[in-house]
Amino acid sequence: MSTLRFHFDIISPYAYLAWTQIHDIAERGGVTVEPVPVLFAALLEAHGTRGPAEVPARRAYLIHDVARIAERFGVPLSPPPAHPFNPLLALRLASLPLPADQRRALIDGLFRAAWADGTGVTDPAAVAVIAGRAGISPDALAQAEDGETKARLRDQSARAIAEGVFGVPTSIVNGCMFFGCDSLPHLAHFLAHGDVVPEELVARWANLPAAASRR
Repeated sequence: MSTLRFHFDIISPYAYLAWTQIHDIAERGGVTVEPVPVLFAALLEAHGTRGPAEVPARRAYLIHDVARIAERFGVPLSPPPAHPFNPLLALRLASLPLPADQRRALIDGLFRAAWADGTGVTDPAAVAVIAGRAGISPDALAQAEDGETKARLRDQSARAIAEGVFGVPTSIVNGCMFFGCDSLPHLAHFLAHGDVVPEELVARWANLPAAASRR
């Protein structure tokens, strides 16, 4: 069975929304989901871009966009105590080597705290409660802050950047990349029918000359 690598950062409401759908899409498509926590800020820095919350006009639009998507998906949505926020503890905890069922339960809880019930994921005590509900021992919080776990998150982010991941959520399966909530229908179609993008078109587009540039 093929693996779908789902790259996410808890800081992203779009990653939360996609997480609520990705397992059903994967099950219908006959693939398994491998959650890959990455640091969104590292992706932005590597590609010289800014996140939606850093552009005032995009931030204002984002509020409406994520609410519409949540309504369409039929999932709860509530803003965190602050945004942007520091997601490092949550990402490092989600990067620990855990059984698949515990990892999913943990990520479910972290996303729910960040984007569904508004409690947030920056308070270690609150994160410890989330971890406990997923069956993870309190010792895991200390392990999440050790050097090995920090390096694991950095390595996951570096690998994602090397593969061309520029934002979250991004799914990679069978060598093809799908970014954002808008791509979820395309991902489902790909899993059912294969890629509809002609290789010749991709090659021709990649070799187009640049006729203008932005100062």
